[in-house]
Amino acid sequence: MKAIIFLIYGVISYLFFFAVFLYAIAFVGDLPVPRTIDAGGTEGALIPSLIIDALLLGLFAVQHSVMARPAFKAWWTKIVAPPIERSTYVLVASAVLAVVCWFWRPLPSPIWTVNNHPAAMVLTVLFWLGWLMVLGSTFLLSHFELFGLKQVWNRLSNKAADAPVFRTPLLYQTVRHPLYLGFVIAFWATPTMTLGHLVFALATTGYIVIAIQLEERDLIGIFGDRYRQYKRQAGMLWPKFGAGKG
Repeated sequence: MKAIIFLIYGVISYLFFFAVFLYAIAFVGDLPVPRTIDAGGTEGALIPSLIIDALLLGLFAVQHSVMARPAFKAWWTKIVAPPIERSTYVLVASAVLAVVCWFWRPLPSPIWTVNNHPAAMVLTVLFWLGWLMVLGSTFLLSHFELFGLKQVWNRLSNKAADAPVFRTPLLYQTVRHPLYLGFVIAFWATPTMTLGHLVFALATTGYIVIAIQLEERDLIGIFGDRYRQYKRQAGMLWPKFGAGKG
């Protein structure tokens, strides 16, 4: 019975994540949803809006950075059952992202606008390619493990968790973090860059660079010299071609 409850919890957490993920795409791309990065929210004075947006982004960064660390997981799994630890992380992270989207204060003053139609179309295509890279990168490794479904299924099947395996499929052979690269592309590829969008893109890009340092420190702790070698072979956020594999 507990395993079934864990499975239901994992599926609900995943579905909630996917709904928020789709909303986030619309939020960043100013698509027809109630609140987007440039419209729908409460517009206020510049400084208070900047402070609120900075606090929202800070909440997102702290939650992701703290809950993803091995030391936190070791403590957290004394409270939360290990099979649903990842699902709980996904649920909390999705809830925080939903809070960011809903309480974001728009700053719609334009910084630049691309009026050339072909150039604007290129940026729109890049926006969608960025999100496709984000989602595709999760499947290149283990989408269902990343979002907690594999763990709860293993619990239901009485299957032991798999040991960490170092793999570099497709995009990962030339760039170490194609998922983060997809986010950067999606956040910056817009025909109209408003002040609010620029603040969002700058802050999230800065956080991504910091998050990579923390994540790679953890990966070196798991895979040691194999990951150090990989860092020499593949670029961090920009593809690196022709590096030796020795």
